[in-house]
Amino acid sequence: MKLGNGFQRFFERVKSIWNSSDESFLQRVITFWKTGKIQKISRITYDVTWNIILYFLIIGLIGIFFVGGIGAGYFASLVKDEPIRTYAEMEEDIYNYSETSKLFFSDNVYLGDVRADLHREETTLDKISPQLIQAVIATEDEYFKEHQGIVPKAILRAIFQEITNSSMQSGGSTLTQQLIKNQILTNEVSFERKAKEILLALRLERFFDKDEILEAYLNIIPYGRDAAGRNIAGVQTAAQGIFGIDADEVNLAQAAYLAGLPQSPSYYTPFTPYGELKDEEGIQPGIDRMKTVLARMLELEYITKEEYDEAIEYDIVSDFTEAKESPIDSYPYLTFELEERAKEILRVVLAKEDGYSEKDLENDEDLYEEYDILAEWALRNNGYEIHSTIDKEIYDKFQEVARNYEYYGPDRTIVVTDEETGEKVEKPNPVQVGAELIENATGRIIAFVGGRGANEEEYYNHATQAKRPIGSTIKPLIDYAPAMELGVVQPGTPILDTNESFQYPGMPKPWNPGNYSGAHYGIVSAREALAKSHNVPAAKVYMQIINENPAKNYLEKMGITTLTEEDYYIPSLSLGAVTEGITIEENTNAFATFANGGKFVDAYMIEKITTKDGEVVYEHKPEPVEVFSPQTAYLTIDMLRDVLRYGTATYIPTQLKYRNVDWAGKTGTSQDWKDALFVGFNPNVSIGVWMGYDTPASLHTPGALTYSQRVNRLWAELVNAATDINPELMAPAERFQMPEGIVSRSYCAISGMLPSDLCAEAGLVKTDLFNAKFVPTKKDDSLVRGSLVMVDGKAVLAGPNTPKEFVEGDGLMFNPEFLKRMGYDKLGDLSKLFPRGEREKWEKIAFPSGDYSSSTGVKDDGKAPNSPTSVNVSGNQITWKKPGNKDIVGYRIYGAADADGKFAKIGSTTDQSYRISGKYNAFYVTAVDYFGMESGPSKIVTVKSAKQQNDTAEKDKEKETKKKPQKQKGDKKQKQNDQKQNGSEGNNENEETPDEQGEDEENGT
Repeated sequence: MKLGNGFQRFFERVKSIWNSSDESFLQRVITFWKTGKIQKISRITYDVTWNIILYFLIIGLIGIFFVGGIGAGYFASLVKDEPIRTYAEMEEDIYNYSETSKLFFSDNVYLGDVRADLHREETTLDKISPQLIQAVIATEDEYFKEHQGIVPKAILRAIFQEITNSSMQSGGSTLTQQLIKNQILTNEVSFERKAKEILLALRLERFFDKDEILEAYLNIIPYGRDAAGRNIAGVQTAAQGIFGIDADEVNLAQAAYLAGLPQSPSYYTPFTPYGELKDEEGIQPGIDRMKTVLARMLELEYITKEEYDEAIEYDIVSDFTEAKESPIDSYPYLTFELEERAKEILRVVLAKEDGYSEKDLENDEDLYEEYDILAEWALRNNGYEIHSTIDKEIYDKFQEVARNYEYYGPDRTIVVTDEETGEKVEKPNPVQVGAELIENATGRIIAFVGGRGANEEEYYNHATQAKRPIGSTIKPLIDYAPAMELGVVQPGTPILDTNESFQYPGMPKPWNPGNYSGAHYGIVSAREALAKSHNVPAAKVYMQIINENPAKNYLEKMGITTLTEEDYYIPSLSLGAVTEGITIEENTNAFATFANGGKFVDAYMIEKITTKDGEVVYEHKPEPVEVFSPQTAYLTIDMLRDVLRYGTATYIPTQLKYRNVDWAGKTGTSQDWKDALFVGFNPNVSIGVWMGYDTPASLHTPGALTYSQRVNRLWAELVNAATDINPELMAPAERFQMPEGIVSRSYCAISGMLPSDLCAEAGLVKTDLFNAKFVPTKKDDSLVRGSLVMVDGKAVLAGPNTPKEFVEGDGLMFNPEFLKRMGYDKLGDLSKLFPRGEREKWEKIAFPSGDYSSSTGVKDDGKAPNSPTSVNVSGNQITWKKPGNKDIVGYRIYGAADADGKFAKIGSTTDQSYRISGKYNAFYVTAVDYFGMESGPSKIVTVKSAKQQNDTAEKDKEKETKKKPQKQKGDKKQKQNDQKQNGSEGNNENEETPDEQGEDEENGT
């Protein structure tokens, strides 16, 4: 109060002085100053004012220190758990951004990116347009070049906005802070995360220069979606994905557009999740944001007004790249397959880096799962370059051929339960296909056909994943090649194909395999049995070696991985009956063993995996496994050549454009025709094709092509297509080279032993190739000489009552000791030995008597045979027809001077004609059976004039004509019965029933 009064008196005094008229104002001031009152009042005022200011300063400072201390303490509490990071740790963190791995065809041809949640391609600052860099700085951090990681006023502003819950959020993060948030911390909204972000940003700026920070930021920031609908990050990926150009090629408008995207990538991006361009309304926010960026660049003088105006008017929409197919869209089967194989490789690589072996992973389920997850993450995020063996041109052509193939057969439907409604609905079940082409020497998978999938759910790979029965394609792998390796058979080895049952320890009941046609083929060579795919010989061969565990010692070594414990001892494995099935890849790969001289080379699809810098993470190294000797491999090849020459695949050569290639191969069909296969190989490559329904059903349908021809034709079309592209690979001029140790030898087709004179006399000496180690050394003893008689066209040992006049002395006969040694004595009917192809030669060989007589089929009915019919004389020749009896061994001819004269026997014969002498004019003929009984005389015929002979012949002809229709009918029926019994091999387009086409197949069930 005193202070206020003092001021009032002071101002009143000054006013009075100012208003005084008898002194000048200056003099009055001076006079008043000299009184000392002004100084006194000023000093008092100053002291009071300063004390007040000082008081508030002290209080303010105390408050500031108090608040600062609290803030510092709070800040310290927020970051107390954050470790102090070294330069190396921070370097690893900020550069540890995920980068999309890339897939390549062979010869470094780019295929596409691995599927990932976020696609990113790393780049360097010198490969980014300067205008794009300026646009980013102008938009995100205008003080980037000056600050030390943070901008305090921006932080205070952001804190104030947070405290006041202001709707105007200006943000407070520098580029450095954003880098920390994305690479080290999280997107969590909290004071703790913000405090750590500030601390780490300050530390990051100490370790790294501005260019390093900016480059890392431009590689990690998200940019929405690209023209394939993928989420993208990194400025290079954005430039490519949105404009189809590199980051150093963008113009000003494009740079501004890209720089504006990170603020709200999903909102500003021009593309939908499906890769489609948004409508005008959806695109406009991104364009508005671009204009905002351009305005900031103009404000900061990064661009001129002219550049700004030009960019504002630029038609950015016209630059958006067209929608692109992802690798999944273009190469679904291949992309999925390469990703899966790469993950399998990386799982082992990562485990080995940590000291674990591949066996450790196999034996520890938890460890396997752990590294499976790590491998999956590494594949999606580590930016690997995965180089495959797939030839792009051949692969593309394979897909085209399979897509356009016209002979798959009809689609079927199956009834399934809808998972959502529980109702029964029909689902398409088309014929599917799997095929694979492998280079023999290296194991490189050159191309494959995964199937006929139309959407992602249908991309089940029928070449690499589908485990199906492989039918008779297993026969060379598990039966004949192992048996030849063990010296049990050779190509010419005779094998009896007849009805037979097999029993093996552990089998609940005997196994009785049958041939595809239902018929049996007698004694055939191993070569013919394989070429024509007879089942019984294959089963017999396998049963001879089953105790040698061929599944373990041969099939497994050829890369077959799906055998179960049961498969190792069931005899039906010999015919392709496997519990789980075998993939077409493993099947084809196994056949390549023969082409490699008996060495198995595992097929592979990934050549190498490298980092983006070229460091090799994995590289395939072939490890051949010896399975067969070169001699066994070549003999198997030579036998499989016959499959195409005269066996079950004779249709294939008619479809090949390149005819002089040395192909070998094997057909296969599962039970009930549910699977059809062909695997073929030449000196360079092996290619296998499978057809079938995913839900198994019969492939047999009426049509121009049989099911076997359909798969064989597709095989040929794939071969033709690949050969057109690479004839050097697919159509080598050289043939399979015969190794040393292979010799050509003659043998007896009855026994397989060295030929005897008797075997040569029977015309049954054959010649074939042998492994020199297993050439026969003993001479054939299957035949002996004996007194024979022909009964119904068959040679039979003469019986005690058989008239001697019809017996052929010293004829050929089966050796009883040989028959007993081979077990043939138990056949009951020795005619089962006779092969189909040369039956007439074998029928001239007699059966032994005694215990074997019943096997001849000659039974004594106690009756004399019927008289011959149609007896006729023409010139000096008398002819007749055989009566219907089956036991006739010959005929006796009787003559007389005339029809009323006394007849006497003038000769005998086993034929149905006889040359007469001139002194007889009347004749008749009788038939004599095996047991010596003679028929009554035939009608009497006399020598007549030519006219009489002609008249008689015409009458006889008329009689025969009346009987003919009935006889023809009987002949036709007999012919049909014969065909039914005989069946047929190969691929006959005119055959109509399954039993009369294709090959012998059996699934063993």
